Amino acid sequence: MPINYRDKILAANVQDIADRTPLSYARKLSARYGNSIWLKREDLQPVFSFKLRGAYLRLSNLSAADKARGVICSSAGNHAQGVALASQKLGIKAIMVMPETTPDIKLEAVRSLGGEVIIYGASYDDAYQHALQLSAEQNLCFVHPFDDVDVIAGQGTVGKEVLEQSIEEFSAMPDAIFVPVGGGGLIAGIAAWVKSEHPATRIIGVEPKDSAAMLAALQAGEVVTLDEVGLFADGVAVKRVGEATFAVCRRLVDEIITVDTDETCAAIKDIFEDTRTIVEPAGALAVAGAKKYASRVKNQNLVAINSGANVSFYRLRHVAERAAIGEQREALLAVQIPEQQGAFLNFCRAIGKRNVTEFNYRIGNSSQANIFVGLETANSADEIPEMISRLQNDGYKVINLSDNEAAKVHMRHMVGGLAPGLIDEKLIRFAFPERPGALLSFLQEIGSRWNISLFHYRNHGADYGRVLTGIQVPQADEQEFKEHLRALAYPYWDETANPAYQVFLAGHWPAS
Repeated sequence: MPINYRDKILAANVQDIADRTPLSYARKLSARYGNSIWLKREDLQPVFSFKLRGAYLRLSNLSAADKARGVICSSAGNHAQGVALASQKLGIKAIMVMPETTPDIKLEAVRSLGGEVIIYGASYDDAYQHALQLSAEQNLCFVHPFDDVDVIAGQGTVGKEVLEQSIEEFSAMPDAIFVPVGGGGLIAGIAAWVKSEHPATRIIGVEPKDSAAMLAALQAGEVVTLDEVGLFADGVAVKRVGEATFAVCRRLVDEIITVDTDETCAAIKDIFEDTRTIVEPAGALAVAGAKKYASRVKNQNLVAINSGANVSFYRLRHVAERAAIGEQREALLAVQIPEQQGAFLNFCRAIGKRNVTEFNYRIGNSSQANIFVGLETANSADEIPEMISRLQNDGYKVINLSDNEAAKVHMRHMVGGLAPGLIDEKLIRFAFPERPGALLSFLQEIGSRWNISLFHYRNHGADYGRVLTGIQVPQADEQEFKEHLRALAYPYWDETANPAYQVFLAGHWPAS
């Protein structure tokens, strides 16, 4: 028999600790997309996240004996803050197990609320297993971040507020509500309330493309475990959704939209421009999904849940770099121009009065020059192909690098790094969870069997550490090298055939 979440949400006492956050009109986004887009500002909660709602309801419903035992949870940050604040208010001892990848801002926030922090493991799943072990050993009550009836009901109070505020703000029910999805607690709770009150409102989940565990489960018809998850949106980086949350979502969720890192960064920028606040990547997912949906409908009331704002300041450099590409306002191109006087001027005339966002060049040979250029665009899907076509008609060779991950992260900073006489170079891109000592561990794993001819590393806080390596591998060693790569504990991509590498680092324009 299905659980009656509606009654649980109706009786939830989260107002004892959680604010009734505003439903704010996003004026600029609405004007751009021809819809009324509203932001449910859960980033304004006391712990800058919706998570305290479910945590408080779970803890307040514990028996006196369970409260006396104390609680433990596993979390990448926001759930731990919710449990810490709830336990502080209720006078319960609390331990939080958090992975090594947790941003410092979240660790310090938990400690400032009086929670005891144990740092364990390279991922949330490692921290989760360790928390379960400690729960059994120390007889502590485990507070699950999403797969718990009380937690789901607590998060469902967000949906209750959205419907009440929609009547207050625009005198109608929302046409669609967009919800970020990690383990599924928030979307399950919102869906349970909204579908009981107004079934016509569409409930749309939004997941990162590299962490789409709920989409995978809905497609499979059962909960599945992903092999890997991306860490950029660390607040939703779970390999497996909850059984209880999946049971609700398979009945009540209308659609799942996936977005990439660039689209998420663009959404962070959009939220800033409308609210002058910075949300974390997971907190911007709903807006990123709403933008995709809004491009195919008109004159609808769309609500996006801004779920959290616990973001490290140092990650903003990565966000700013990728936002323009994510909103299709920048094109990255490799262009071959003649190595002769006046060639730069002629190229600039060819692109017209368009703003140049980046221009990288280094002399290559006596006849041709390869440039890496960023050009401002006007958010049109047809604009980049049309621009490339015009340049090609003017006699330029052009490669579109706007969706080329290696070019966007690494090679735009390395243009012109030609090495005359270099042979047998393989270009390999690696990713590893960022934590203290991660780069050293990576280099030790790579070993010294083959010569490293190129190395570029970028640190993005709680994101993956990203390394681009050139490794000289004689043809006779290729099979051994492939086996060595497979034995490493890191995801990798062979970029040797990548056109950005061929043009800017190997000095060869790829054959058309």
